[in-house]
Amino acid sequence: MDYSKLPSQEIERLAHNINPGAWAIDSERPLATLLGSCVAVCLFDPQLRIGGMNHFMLPNIRRSSHDDVDSLLSGDFAMEALLNGLLQRGARKVRVQAKAFGGGTIINVSGQSMSIGLRNAEFTRQWLDRESIPLMASDFLGPWSRKVLFLPHIGEVLCRRMATSMATAETIAREEAAYAATLAAKPKPDDKKVELF
Repeated sequence: MDYSKLPSQEIERLAHNINPGAWAIDSERPLATLLGSCVAVCLFDPQLRIGGMNHFMLPNIRRSSHDDVDSLLSGDFAMEALLNGLLQRGARKVRVQAKAFGGGTIINVSGQSMSIGLRNAEFTRQWLDRESIPLMASDFLGPWSRKVLFLPHIGEVLCRRMATSMATAETIAREEAAYAATLAAKPKPDDKKVELF
């Protein structure tokens, strides 16, 4: 099916949704995500006609060997996972291109503007530059949330900015701040652990 000929609402309905901490690779089905201060990076190999998208919340997360943190929520792990996944499917790094979105500063609670979005955007640019992956298009920062639809077989991205009311922004701020706190929190000593072998 040629998804590029469909209206954006139909593409969104048929897309595989990428949640925070997740990533996916496809050669046909569209990928979609909704962003606030988080960033989604779309990597694709135009010759192989395959691509993938990730969705991360923080540039990096300090971890110890005893932390139970979902590392894919951090940009450094999410970017490596997505790139390695593409390479395993036959993509060549010299052909890989990127498009990246998000990092909105839509949250301002108690007079303090959180810098998560800015940090995510800066991290993304630096990581792609370090890996010599060209950033073909981006839409970072600003007071918006974004809906991103990625057509991996052609590398096309549709990005819709959505105005955020103050009430919505404060709700998102509380949720993202609480979520970030749970990522950084150390597990309690009496937490039961499962050892895999």
